[in-house]
Amino acid sequence: MIDNAADLTLDELRLALAPAVADSAIFDGWTETALLAAAEMEGVDPALARLAFKGGAMAMVTAWIESIDAAMARDLPQEVLASRKIREKIRDLVLYRLDAVAGQEEAMRRALSIGSMPQNVVASMRGAWRSADLMWRLAGDTATDYNHYTKRTILASLYSATLLVWLDDESDNKAETRAFLDRRIENVMQFEKTKAQLLGGAGGSERERFSPVRLLGRLRYPAR
Repeated sequence: MIDNAADLTLDELRLALAPAVADSAIFDGWTETALLAAAEMEGVDPALARLAFKGGAMAMVTAWIESIDAAMARDLPQEVLASRKIREKIRDLVLYRLDAVAGQEEAMRRALSIGSMPQNVVASMRGAWRSADLMWRLAGDTATDYNHYTKRTILASLYSATLLVWLDDESDNKAETRAFLDRRIENVMQFEKTKAQLLGGAGGSERERFSPVRLLGRLRYPAR
């Protein structure tokens, strides 16, 4: 039950109610039926729930992802991750997100389907960028230059690829997903090392021409 739901702002209510909506979406999809079922379960006025999610299915999906982001930031703040190596930080952050939605695979499949609709693609990309940005900030990244953008683009692609493997992974404790993630992180570490070598002695024109497109393709369509 959500305490004092009537006293929450709409943004606060969306985040608080989103996990219950996701539970209902396993059976009812990201629909008003799922929303009302979640509202009843959490003791929220149905009219207030409708108002909070007046953006429909994509609003529900976005709120769910934002609730995962908020939980990740709460449970894995910078001070908790500080002593770990960068690859361990990224691995732990990605696995946290996957573990957070364990048992909700069907809701995630439906969410990805909704996010891929033409009218929702931009919102999906923004959400992926925000999540990647948060993961890097929790990992202690402070880059504000070219690296700021490439790191987030690559991490968003890495997470998306890992999520797709996770959805179909029936191995014990998602062992196949964990192995896949480790390989992808190793690819990224090698990429960062190579990039640093290429850019270390390069001028501005080389920096502008450098592109991670080939690596992104490998991350998105990898051999399992």
